[in-house]
Amino acid sequence: MPMTARNSRLVKTTIAAAWLVAAVQPGFGEGMKYKPIMVKTPDGLTISAQEWGNPTGPEILFIHGFSQSHLSWMRQVDSELAKEFRIITYDLRGHGNSDKPLDPARYRDSKAWGDEVQAVIDAAGLKRPVVVGWSYAGRVISDYLATHGAGQLAGINFVDAPIKVDPALIGDNLKNLPLMASEDLVTNIAATRAFLHGCFSKQPGADDYETMLAFNMMVLPKVRAGLGGRPLDATEMMSKLKLPVLVTHGAEDRNARLGAGQYTASVIPGAKLSVYDGIGHSPFYEDAPRFNTELASFVRAAVKTN
Repeated sequence: MPMTARNSRLVKTTIAAAWLVAAVQPGFGEGMKYKPIMVKTPDGLTISAQEWGNPTGPEILFIHGFSQSHLSWMRQVDSELAKEFRIITYDLRGHGNSDKPLDPARYRDSKAWGDEVQAVIDAAGLKRPVVVGWSYAGRVISDYLATHGAGQLAGINFVDAPIKVDPALIGDNLKNLPLMASEDLVTNIAATRAFLHGCFSKQPGADDYETMLAFNMMVLPKVRAGLGGRPLDATEMMSKLKLPVLVTHGAEDRNARLGAGQYTASVIPGAKLSVYDGIGHSPFYEDAPRFNTELASFVRAAVKTN
């Protein structure tokens, strides 16, 4: 079709409009306001934490998973949840903007992990938060309960976060983990890309994926290696837990199969299981509206119970 003056003006207008939309659309967490909280752990690490949302609302503490960061929770802190709840996020040791010691022993001490959670709770001045833990955070929550007990918590939401390592319930995506600890950059990046895609059934858009890949690559190979191989079987402890518990699990999870969530719900007295059909390892991102609605209801009920 010949380019008439009218068509030329239309193209220019369309391009200008598209540029304007792109310019004003926020990126992954862009423009979000938070209060930084600097945390010092008993073993001397500086942990980067953030406060979001309603400073007087019921408290939620979010703990991210392996090789991720507090930015994983952008669809929670940038949502209706922030109007009602006081939200605390942080970067686990070795992740994000937190300290990254290279000694593997710093990642294999259950008490150090539990103390880290308590240090965040204390620094943020949390009174009785609901803890939301994704993936590897199932280990971290188990460490916290073993070290400090459940007395300061109002409830727990396990999000695709096993309480026991069972080879039969490990998904095929975890085959990428050894390669993610490679010092060869090409190997490391390729494995991290594959792992990240495997964390979703409904894939993130290009912009979000690039941001996720960036913060995944902030976790050094020696840190990833240090995180691996820790035994986990919190069955006995969890069977005695007397807290409201919500177990959220994607039916298509390729890291921890659905059976892992079903096991957690069967072990913990009174735990409720919420299965997300068609969703992978990241229900809080893949179906944020449902996740946020269910979490809000759970937190309201847990706070009333406690």
